[in-house]
Parts: sequence; structure tokens; C-alpha cells
Amino acid sequence: MFERLPSRWMLALKKVGYWIWLIPVLGIPLSYYWSQGSAHADAWPWLVISVVFGVIPLLDFVVGRDPANPDERNEVPVLEAQGYYRLLSLATVPLLLAMLVWSGWIFASYEGWSWVGQLGWVLSVGTVMGAIGITVSHELIHKDPKLEQNAGGLLLAAVCYAGFKVEHVRGHHVHVSTPEDASSSRFGQSLYAFLPHAYKHNFLNAWKLEAERLKRRGLPALHWRNELIWWYAISALMLLGFTLAFGWLGALFFLGQAVIAFTLLEIVNYVEHYGLHRRKLHNGRYERTNAHHSWNSNFLLTNLFLFHLQRHSDHHAYAKRRYQVLRHFDDSPQLPNGYAGMIVLAVFPPLWRAVMDPKVRAYYAGEEHQLSESQLT
Repeated sequence: MFERLPSRWMLALKKVGYWIWLIPVLGIPLSYYWSQGSAHADAWPWLVISVVFGVIPLLDFVVGRDPANPDERNEVPVLEAQGYYRLLSLATVPLLLAMLVWSGWIFASYEGWSWVGQLGWVLSVGTVMGAIGITVSHELIHKDPKLEQNAGGLLLAAVCYAGFKVEHVRGHHVHVSTPEDASSSRFGQSLYAFLPHAYKHNFLNAWKLEAERLKRRGLPALHWRNELIWWYAISALMLLGFTLAFGWLGALFFLGQAVIAFTLLEIVNYVEHYGLHRRKLHNGRYERTNAHHSWNSNFLLTNLFLFHLQRHSDHHAYAKRRYQVLRHFDDSPQLPNGYAGMIVLAVFPPLWRAVMDPKVRAYYAGEEHQLSESQLT
């Protein structure tokens, strides 16, 4: 639909279009108000998750791909210098946290839903916290300013996944698309085999990396300068706050949405790197990470929702590039749909493998030896 628009028009359109993140966030209170007095009250709490994983994959095909790459010489410096884009990402933090607290209150106090509606509510809120909250936190923790670092950490604390702040930047980005990275899914590995290892590795490796950082400074791991202690303490305080304010249902809600949010993060990790492998060089080291080591998805609609997260190939090649200047490369491995559609596919391993395994084999055509036997089975 937009593929023939001039680049400068697309950049202007996206400058406003990034505010589309408000739709799923505001969809939470709207689904509550629409459920009141409805004959199908239990259906409305499922609205957001149904739209995200049912409607958006179809709209990705209708809206089409994003043809615009900013010009490196003239447009990129201007876009990077505009505080508007930084403000836009930071604006998500207070609104998401307010939405989370309000949603917990509704979950604990509203009596118009059965357990079916309550389940849909937790799933929908967790989806928003994962899709928008963790996506924004991912953008922020890659940046140097303390304000952005702390804002990203706060969003991760709100879903009890602070380890991602450390492990993702210092672990995943170093070992991506190698057997050493638990966040890079192997060829033939199902989502359900991937998730338990990813959960465990994210937590344990974050502590290991932070302990190593402190050791280089002559400090023990259990030290007040260990940032994980602070972030997990904030998560614990949030849990305590939800419990004191809303009772055991508040605690159940807070933990439930957190599990949904960080599970969604790890499913996205599964999608982003499935089967891709950095080639091992003659000296035994892996080639440098480049735009060929992550799956790219250039569907415009989901890219606006996710602050260009789907231009993941460029992100891994140049991790500190801000979302507004991430580029699409035609020669990067390409997903056939946006992340929402690919997540649905990943939930059904036979369908996932039917679609994705031929793409991985085509990527390694003529050099299948680069994949281990365990990856090919």
C-alpha cells in the first residue's frame, strides 16, 4: 500500500505513526468499559489479545511493507538529533505503569467477569506489557543516558525480568546466533523446548555477568552496586504494593501479567534468530555479527507498533542505533509476516517448521556443514 511513496513522505508518516502504540494500551480500559452491561462480558477482556494475534497479522499483509530507509548522510543525523523520538519512547513508561496499576485494581475488584474474563484480562494486559513495555525497555537499555537506562530497567522490573537488562546487552549481543546463546533458537528446536532453557539462562547468566563486572572492580557479587539486586528489589516492592492494595488477587494479577510479558519476550527471541548461525572461521572464532544473523520483518504496521524492533538485522549489526533510523536490508533473512503472525505460527511447531525450515535450509544452501547435527535433527 505504501511501497511506492517517496522516502521523505514515509519518514513523515512514521513520525506520527509511532504513536500507534497507544491503541493496545488504551484498548485495555476500553475493553473494560465495553464489557459493562454486555451480554458477553467475559469476551471483552480478550479484545486486545485477539486483535494483536488475530487481526494484526492479516492487516500486515494488507498494509504491506515499509520501503523507507533514511539517507545516511542527510536524514540520519537529523533524525537522531530530534528529541521528539526519545520523548516518544519515554512517554510509554508512566502510561504503561499507570495502566498496570489500574488493571490490577479492576482485576481484584470487578465482579462482572467469571474466571474466563479474568484470564483474558491477565493475558491482554501481559501482552501489552510484553509487546509495548518490553519492546520499549529493549530500546532504552541499549542507550547510554542514565534516564533511558533507568526507564528501561523500571519497565523490566514491572514484569519481574530485570535480568534481561544485563544478559541481553552483555550476553545475547555478544553470543547471538552461536551455540553459546540460549536466546538464539536452534534449527529444528520447538518453541516448547526453547522456552525453559531461555528462562533459566536469562536469570543465571545475568547474575554471572554482573558478578564478573563487580569482580573486575574488586567487589563481591552480593554488593549494593549489583544492579540486579536493585531491580529485583523494585519488582518485590511492586508485588508487595499490589498485594497490600488489592489483596491476594492483586498479587496473582501482578505475577500473571509478568509471566505473560516475559514469555512473549522469549517467544520473540525464538522468532528473531531461529536456525541462523554465525559461521565459524578457520581460527575457531565466529564471524562478526552482521545484518544476516537475525530474521528481518519489514511489515509497516507491526514495525510502527514495535518501534522498528522488526528491523532486527540492523539492530544486531549496530546495537546503539535508535529505532527511528534502523534500516531494512533486502539481503537479510526475511520473515513472511510480522512478529504477531510469526508468534502465532511458533505456538504450533509443525506449522512453524513447515514454513521456516525451508527458509533456513535455503539460507545455508551449499554450506550445511555450518550447522551441527543437533541443529539439523
